[in-house]
Amino acid sequence: MPRSCQLPSPRSQWNGSDRVDKRIFSHLNWGLIGCVLALFLVGVSNLYSASGTRLEDGITMSDFYQRQLIWGCGGMLLMLIAMCVDYRKLRNFAWIFYLFSLVLLLLVPVAGKTVYGAKRWLSLGFMSIQPSELAKLAVLVLAARVLANDGLPLGWKDFIKVLLIGLVPCALVVLQPDLGTTLLILFILGGMILFHGIKGYVLKTCLVAAPCAALFMWFVGMHDYQRQRILSFLNPDNDPRGAGYHILQSRIAIGSGEIWGKGFGEGTQSQLRFLPERHSDFAVAVFGEEWGFVGCVALVTLFCLFLLAIFSTAAQAKDRFGSMLVVGVFFYFFWQIFINMGMVIGLMPVVGVPLPFISYGGSAMLVNFTLLGIVLSVSMRRFMFKG
Repeated sequence: MPRSCQLPSPRSQWNGSDRVDKRIFSHLNWGLIGCVLALFLVGVSNLYSASGTRLEDGITMSDFYQRQLIWGCGGMLLMLIAMCVDYRKLRNFAWIFYLFSLVLLLLVPVAGKTVYGAKRWLSLGFMSIQPSELAKLAVLVLAARVLANDGLPLGWKDFIKVLLIGLVPCALVVLQPDLGTTLLILFILGGMILFHGIKGYVLKTCLVAAPCAALFMWFVGMHDYQRQRILSFLNPDNDPRGAGYHILQSRIAIGSGEIWGKGFGEGTQSQLRFLPERHSDFAVAVFGEEWGFVGCVALVTLFCLFLLAIFSTAAQAKDRFGSMLVVGVFFYFFWQIFINMGMVIGLMPVVGVPLPFISYGGSAMLVNFTLLGIVLSVSMRRFMFKG
């Protein structure tokens, strides 16, 4: 093989020590980094616009976008640390991190802070953290470890073992109550299981049991306001000033943007505060009103390139653990993007799922960048060994 076509030697890039070999940075996934930075800048500028209140003498800005910048800088630092650490070391800490996340979830009912009627945050004095965000990361890492042990399709025993990894934190999260995060954990786990492989009789049984589980959640696991949100999703005009208000105002905001949008900072629905949660769950409605159909298509395209860069890393990973880790990250972002955008345009019920890098959120921002650091760690080390 010609010298120019030879792959880098594993020994030339990894000596088995904890010291980071600078040559692994030649395999950085610059496409993924570019997409992430672009999404983050779009999110900050969108928050800057959404946080404004138009007054007679100008615009007074809140500190949402400033906090997002600080969280983003902290997240980038965590991303840099995660990409420099060999991702295979996560196998050793998977159970420890998982148990730690369960302890934090158990502390929420006792010492949690109540916001908007839900107790989901732990206050550390100078900041608040949302343990359910860490739980998603912990479930992802531990599930990747368990699924990487065997490449064969899952039978009942292994399937139940993996399923319990997600059901335990879900039981704690649903009590907060946080239906959106509960569904995300289950969807992420389900995507990883299907990617790994599952025996036919197990899959058929799950498809039959799924409607029963949905009925149980409807009558037992949901609060009245959560059921009302789903009913309002089916017909928001039945309660335009109550449960259907969010969806109707979001549709009005996006529709009023038409083809080219009203321009940066010119969205009336957000500036006049008709649009609720414009800094978090409905941030993309602000973007759609200001940048129109063309801007929304550009944003969706950017997200597609972002997901494609993650999935290509999973396909190129040289060991099952690295591949399953990246697949988990892929589904982590895919489901949040899918649910949030569907929720904003009225194709899905309002379940409180933020849009990655666009919606405001400190804990989510730190977890998002950390997960991308893990993806970059897998990408950078894909030539170092063969698992």
